[in-house]
Amino acid sequence: MTESLRPPDVFPSACPLDCPDACSLEVRVADGRVVKVDGDHRNPVTGGYICAKVRRVPEHLYGPDRLLHPARRVGPKGEGRFERISWDEALGLAAERMREARERFGGESVLPLCYGGSNGLLTQDTTDARLFHRLGASKLARTVCAAPSGRAAIGLYGKMAGVAYPDFPKAKLIVLWGANPSASGIHLVPYIQEAQKAGAKLVVIDPRRTPLAKKADLHLAPRPGSDLAIALAAIHWFFETGRADLAFLAQHATGVEELRKRAEGWTFERAARVSGVPAGEIERFVHLYAESSPALIRTGWGMERNRNGGSAIAAALALPAVAGKFGVRGGGYTMSNSGIWGIDQAPAMAEPPPATRTINMNRMGRTLLEADPPVRVLFVYNCNPLITLPSQEKVRQGLAREDLFTVVFDQVWTDTARWADLVLPATHFLEHSELVRGYGSYVLHQAQPVVQAAGEARSNAEVFAALIERLGLTRPGDPSTAEELTSALLRRFERIRGELDRDGLALPDLGGAPVQFVDAFPQTPDRKIHLVPEALDRESERGLYVFLDDPGAGRLALISPAGSRRLNSTLGQLERGPAALEIHPEDAGVREIASGDVVRVWNEHGEVRVAARLNPDLRPGVVYLPKGLWSHNTLSGTTANALAPDTLTDIGKGACFNDARVEIDKIS
Repeated sequence: MTESLRPPDVFPSACPLDCPDACSLEVRVADGRVVKVDGDHRNPVTGGYICAKVRRVPEHLYGPDRLLHPARRVGPKGEGRFERISWDEALGLAAERMREARERFGGESVLPLCYGGSNGLLTQDTTDARLFHRLGASKLARTVCAAPSGRAAIGLYGKMAGVAYPDFPKAKLIVLWGANPSASGIHLVPYIQEAQKAGAKLVVIDPRRTPLAKKADLHLAPRPGSDLAIALAAIHWFFETGRADLAFLAQHATGVEELRKRAEGWTFERAARVSGVPAGEIERFVHLYAESSPALIRTGWGMERNRNGGSAIAAALALPAVAGKFGVRGGGYTMSNSGIWGIDQAPAMAEPPPATRTINMNRMGRTLLEADPPVRVLFVYNCNPLITLPSQEKVRQGLAREDLFTVVFDQVWTDTARWADLVLPATHFLEHSELVRGYGSYVLHQAQPVVQAAGEARSNAEVFAALIERLGLTRPGDPSTAEELTSALLRRFERIRGELDRDGLALPDLGGAPVQFVDAFPQTPDRKIHLVPEALDRESERGLYVFLDDPGAGRLALISPAGSRRLNSTLGQLERGPAALEIHPEDAGVREIASGDVVRVWNEHGEVRVAARLNPDLRPGVVYLPKGLWSHNTLSGTTANALAPDTLTDIGKGACFNDARVEIDKIS
């Protein structure tokens, strides 16, 4: 439906939530409230439909957990007792505490804690970054997701455009590796189904039989953390059998011989011993890949969340080069396409990062408990760290410190907000202006608010600009309004800005859907693929592609991939029912566990008490608790992150959620 034909109560918008698809939306409004959200056709990938998660936005906007006004803690930390205060009081208190911390303990005693997965370009790294940079606050390494993958992709290829969704049906083989678009990125599924109807083969590599794995020609179910072994075995086979495309590699790649050497010894049999996938299945996968053209690998983020994560992604991304799968439409790889826009946040920040310490968010628990100098003011926004970060009990202990002043700026009463000293109500994306960039579909949206903010909620840009003013850090020419920030971000993109103003969305300068190594090339300095990038090789303690053994052999591996009801922890307040630990019948039988039994899942980091559910779609030795559960979803008030170590990936210093190894006891 074009905008000119929309009913007067239906408005266009766009979804910025943490998903590759960046859907274009139709939002129906009645009596000043959003009553229905659906997809439209402005972004062709959206195709007029959206996920069940975003359909629940009206419940999120107007549910009982919505934060409607600023509030100050009045009881002990963690009890969730607050009193309403005005915005003037709230901004004054936040500014006073930050000023006091900087004067007494230095700017590094202030720490912003945020993550950008579900934000548009106006909501993060604009006025917020300006505030903390000018304060001289500690910097945050936002590495809880995609850091190893991003490092690997940029190291090998730069910000090269990936295969576009509409080109998936051109492929004769599609490999989904650590990706489950049925739960995250659902608009890829129809393109995969179209390819299958045209005769394409589908391979899924995942510890679970996901919906697409059940329809695949081949499903490999590796032990969590062992994807690297499978990728190295494939690379070794291509070199050893003379099937590597040496002519392509000579022209377009560096590090060829070093990659060959690092893959030496990785036979199918060795990879089978490490991964638990039968050697014959690995061999079948490699032969399918060798014999198919176009062949396409879609890497996800599940395979990065372990000690070998960066090397695993790098090895999977090296395969199309080694096997000669580029240069044809529907061939090559795709992961994240966000980098192809080249939008620089610096003009909107209007302040360079200070030379202060950098704190890795994956070690937030130990930071709050052990950092020197201590963090005195924690400003949490755009995230729910008690639910989303590793080592949950350490995070909880850190938030409980009486000498820590915590601000939580959010849309709803999250588990983290209940530990705050000050809560501030934030607008939802339908209540403020936004720029929304796809990282799967090639699209950039400009969206305007469709309703007034609920209660007294204010936008990020507005609140951080107000704090900058109260702290005396404003400078002439600072862009602060949505229009000023948009102009700063898009000042080098005259065509795109014109299309956004006219149509509400724009496409990048790619000449249509790009074909890798035809009209999309590596954005490395020499325009070549760096198969063993020097920077990544130095960063990895043992060197890139060196496999690290399972940290808890003999125990069950816990995974917590994305589900279909929450985006990370967003919308978790709407899911009131109890969660279940999913366990393979073989593992349950050994422990005399039946579906419905209450179990204690534990390790050296913590424990979770929850009901069990038998699931034959898991591989034996692996148990599953959904990502983004809230405290009300378990009997213990803890979630999978209470069991996750705060160790870091080989490159990118990412989270190792899938290295959690656990024991399970039946309680009743």
